[in-house]
Amino acid sequence: MNSILIKNAQLLNEGQIQAADVLVKNGYIHSIGQNLNAIADTVIDAKGQYLLPGIIDDQVHFRDPGLTYKADLYSEPRAAVAGGVTTFMEMPNTVPNATTQELLQQKYDTAAQKSLANYSFFMGGTNDNLEEILKTDTRSVCGIKLFMGSSTGNMLVDNAQTLEGIFKQSPMLIATHCEDEATIRANMQRATEQYGDNIPMSAHPEIRNVEACYKSSSMAVELAKKHNARLHILHISTAEELALFSNDVPLEQKRITAEVCVHHLWFDAAQYETLGAQIKCNPAIKEARHKEALFQGLLDNKLDIIATDHAPHTWEEKQATTYKGAPSGLPLVQHSLQVMLAFYQQGKISLERVVEKMCHAPAICFQVEKRGFIREGYWADLVLVDLNQNQTVTKDNIHYKCGWSPLEGQSLPGVVTHTIVSGHLAYQHGNFDESKRGERVLFSR
Repeated sequence: MNSILIKNAQLLNEGQIQAADVLVKNGYIHSIGQNLNAIADTVIDAKGQYLLPGIIDDQVHFRDPGLTYKADLYSEPRAAVAGGVTTFMEMPNTVPNATTQELLQQKYDTAAQKSLANYSFFMGGTNDNLEEILKTDTRSVCGIKLFMGSSTGNMLVDNAQTLEGIFKQSPMLIATHCEDEATIRANMQRATEQYGDNIPMSAHPEIRNVEACYKSSSMAVELAKKHNARLHILHISTAEELALFSNDVPLEQKRITAEVCVHHLWFDAAQYETLGAQIKCNPAIKEARHKEALFQGLLDNKLDIIATDHAPHTWEEKQATTYKGAPSGLPLVQHSLQVMLAFYQQGKISLERVVEKMCHAPAICFQVEKRGFIREGYWADLVLVDLNQNQTVTKDNIHYKCGWSPLEGQSLPGVVTHTIVSGHLAYQHGNFDESKRGERVLFSR
């Protein structure tokens, strides 16, 4: 593997910004210092640029296998790498669902052949696969995923006895999608009675409402506390749910953690009028008061991680003329860093906190081995960003297989110029080097 010397960078890591050079050898960070004079196969002059640890996105849907006309484990990791995401954790609601060890391993085998980024996959829980869940290897699998509310796919876990068993016996982190199914069904029935077949997209946050989110999230928290389970609640979308989480201990000591996604910070319900189904997702984007509260919860460390819930559908699918016909989910993994850099430019968050929430915190939360920080001896997952440039999101520079983004037309700050994945210069100035694939992520558990 080629060695890489990055010179004159502004190193953004562990709460500090400092001028430094970084030498990469054999996949790892060999040395960090000023005026390094080492000989390397590739030398990058990073003057005027920030060097970040690679982003770890703990929630993506890359649709492979079974839904590869939307996305796959070749296209979406490329998009991720172009946006500075070097590691992803992918969800089990593919087709077939990854709910057996054999099906889970098939996804790992596919990623080893196709993925430019580092990868891990969640083992899926169902109402009747506890025995399979308990076989999951804690060192080489990121976690167990439970849909405690139905979303894309048919993986709803609503059997009380099953939930008790999983929370009591799970050998590892349990990540949950929390929306109460009974509440959603009742709200849908009311909307159907009111609107018939013409339910407006703006009704989405009324159907998948605050009550549905809070009821399910509070149930998950109660189960976790009862059994001392390691719980991680995904894509928190309401101000009310923040009361369920604490910030009185360091992240390393938390047994219950939470994630917020960039779209719940960026969009609000007023934009259904212009974007419609493009921003239809589960849980729903809600009124503006929620995104403001979520941002404060992020800064207050009640919300621990920033992710995307990247969930692409084709443009044709998103053009469905009825609310019920339009699928939920939006593609974001290429632009999550730039969205957060926009918040930085607005004065809402520091660069140090962006790196903390997108790089360090996922590594700590999931106990990722030797990633998420710029440290000697760690894997070289590195991203160079030029904050002196802006980039307008257009179809010409989108790498998603679906070919569209709800951010199209937005001018976002910062351009990712180089992405190094496990010591491999996978992306530079718009070009990909696919001569090496990403690595399977391991966990220190």
